[in-house]
Amino acid sequence: LLTMMPHGFKSSKQDFTFGPWKVTAATNHIMKSKDIERLADEMNMPSLPEMLFGDNVLRIIHADGYGIEFNAIDALKIVNKMEHTVKVACAQEWQESRMDSEHSKEVLKPYDWTYTTDYRGTLIGEDPQIQVTKTTERIDLERLKAREQIMFFDEVLLFEDELHDHGVSMLSVKIRVMPTSFFLLLRFFLRVDRVLIRINDTRLYHEAGKNYMLREFSTRESKIEELKNVPAALYTDPNEIAQYLTLR
Repeated sequence: LLTMMPHGFKSSKQDFTFGPWKVTAATNHIMKSKDIERLADEMNMPSLPEMLFGDNVLRIIHADGYGIEFNAIDALKIVNKMEHTVKVACAQEWQESRMDSEHSKEVLKPYDWTYTTDYRGTLIGEDPQIQVTKTTERIDLERLKAREQIMFFDEVLLFEDELHDHGVSMLSVKIRVMPTSFFLLLRFFLRVDRVLIRINDTRLYHEAGKNYMLREFSTRESKIEELKNVPAALYTDPNEIAQYLTLR
């Protein structure tokens, strides 16, 4: 199903069945400014990302009704609403480097103006249908590099903000389904020009026939001064710059 929305944005909803699992990827238009303002008030935040896709979602549901989904609003709910030392330091550094900007004072608000989130998805269903437990088992990323037929692929943008043209803060999720497994990557990407680059990744992997999924979370971050030997052209590409960032 594909529908053209106002402002040229496409609305679409794709479903794909993988054994007992149903994958749904839904995209819609950007939330209207008045709706964003109302939501910001509800969340007690001074502002929210300028491009917020509140109706976009990537959902994985089992035939028995439990599963996990990824959406922008739940991700923003866990953004820090109070100042923290590291984030304030970044904000001050950013302000000092942009003293000529009309927006340079705006970052000193009592919230994380970068919208950094360690969101790992929203569980659907009640215990004991779905449980989260620690494990030493890891996702075999080498196996995922093997050439395998991709039966379904989709990518959903959840939010994006250009930080008043001084960088980017973006959250997106993509999934690919192969004949015997599916793999999902939720990525938060932050670049504050002349200050730092940060990537928070949540990976989700499931093999057919197994009664669990593996979920891994990682944080990578480096200051720009630590990336002097990396071509600046890579700073804007999360896929390229990730390998150069320090695992935290």
